[in-house]
Amino acid sequence: MAMASSICLPSPLATVASAVRVTAARAPTSTSRRRLHRLHSDTRAAAGMDAFHVSSAGRDAEPLLHPGAAAATATHRRLRVRTHAQGAEEASTGAGGGAAAEADYSLAAIILPFVFPALGGLLFGYDIGATSGATISVHSATLSGTTWFDLSSVQLGLVASGSLYGALGGSILAYRIADFLGRRVELITAAGLYISGALVTGFAPNFVVLIIGRLLYGIGIGLAMHGAPLYIAETCPPQIRGTLISLKELFIVLGILFGYLVGSLEIDVVGGWRYMFGFGAPLAAIMALGMWTLPPSPRWLLLRAVQGKSPVEDNKKKAIQALRRLKGPSASDKVLTDEVENNLASIRAAYADQESEGSIFQVFEGASLKAFTIGGGLVLFQQITGQPSVLYYATSILQTAGFSAASDAAKVSILIGLFKFLMTGFAVFKVDDLGRRPLLIGGVSGITIALLLLAAYYKILSGFPYVAVGALLLYVGSYQVSFGPISWLMVSEIFPLRTRGRGISLAVLTNFGSNALVTFAFSPLQGYLGPANIFLLFAAISVLALVFVILIVPETKGLSLEDIESKILK
Repeated sequence: MAMASSICLPSPLATVASAVRVTAARAPTSTSRRRLHRLHSDTRAAAGMDAFHVSSAGRDAEPLLHPGAAAATATHRRLRVRTHAQGAEEASTGAGGGAAAEADYSLAAIILPFVFPALGGLLFGYDIGATSGATISVHSATLSGTTWFDLSSVQLGLVASGSLYGALGGSILAYRIADFLGRRVELITAAGLYISGALVTGFAPNFVVLIIGRLLYGIGIGLAMHGAPLYIAETCPPQIRGTLISLKELFIVLGILFGYLVGSLEIDVVGGWRYMFGFGAPLAAIMALGMWTLPPSPRWLLLRAVQGKSPVEDNKKKAIQALRRLKGPSASDKVLTDEVENNLASIRAAYADQESEGSIFQVFEGASLKAFTIGGGLVLFQQITGQPSVLYYATSILQTAGFSAASDAAKVSILIGLFKFLMTGFAVFKVDDLGRRPLLIGGVSGITIALLLLAAYYKILSGFPYVAVGALLLYVGSYQVSFGPISWLMVSEIFPLRTRGRGISLAVLTNFGSNALVTFAFSPLQGYLGPANIFLLFAAISVLALVFVILIVPETKGLSLEDIESKILK
């Protein structure tokens, strides 16, 4: 008896799910398996999914890739996912081949291994949004609810940037212990630090304990931002790997929007900053419980075996068990064993290359130096053009723009967060159509204009508060179609294989270090230079960033990683 069910995914997964059709059917023919093998590398770069539709009707399989799909790189691919019941039927009849089953994943393998790690990004974004309102609340004589509310500009800067300094430390820590802990345990540890940091901050009896809580939360950010993309990449179906990793940026933006929302609800409450910071704890508890239910990354288990840290046969068995939990009990032992053996061979080859990396200073030599100049320059300009300051201090800026009531400014912050979310979605799904350079050039130009408008507002347009609101929207939209998603996309593309891991680690440190510095310095600089001059300074840096993009940053659209290494980095 045929049956069908449809699944409605939460946003932003619903956005990505707009192009996958999931069909349970019999194993494909040997011809279609050969076609699948030939086109496997193309399908790894599939850009998205159209509709999540699950059907377990007993009919012949729809071809996984239509003829001509290899040429139509811009078209959507289909990923076939078997239901457990259908898989059991195939197993009982002896149907199902190894190549076919490689694309057969349970729905849980697509959704859950993405959502729970991505919550780490959402909690990072939530901290950004919540801090915007919390810095006003904790510094207010009427709203703080404390006797130590009269914070200096340096202390207020520490409140805003404390989690970023923690994230910087967490990134260094992740570089040293991530492979020992494993992706799953790293993310569970990050969730535990999120919980403890949120609770310590929320119940802080004085300024020192408040900063300790901010640092703890920040260490969780550093671990989560390292472990989440690795776990997603190592457990999701290869056909949608790139799209899911890119969607992590949407979760960060969704967290910012949620932080603005909580801030607007608690801004008029005495001691409301405690709720703004503390609300991260229950969200982190969901992340911790979710990661606890997921299996370890099969590739990490095999990596430990290759490193000689665990017995090879034991970890191969554990990897097979982890794959079975991801793919469902219907997957045959032969399929799982073949996949583990293939992954083991690939990891051995990659790890042999990494062994020859030598000193981390090789990142500053030859092609790696050129890659670091491009990638490191992008993440540096991403921060020093004022992005963390505009986000963390959005509510304060809106108050000075005429929305004097804290609640009014917080509500406008929600509008900015929503706009940021929509523009990020546009960039994620258009970057492969429009290219990296056009979006970067257009976006950085918009950032420069927005900063000049903010400076003009404080100098000569103070009677027009909506100029500041429009400038903030222009800034946010321009940032989200340029530096926001594209900087990290290019960082992941540009480094050669030999130094990719260490190069990305240095880029992460550059990002969090410059982010923390700019966020901390904004409040003292604003007091020293005045808001008009500080935005003029950021505008001048944006002009330098635009020159950097035009002269230094290459176009990587449509190029394989090997092409980038051989053609661009020479």
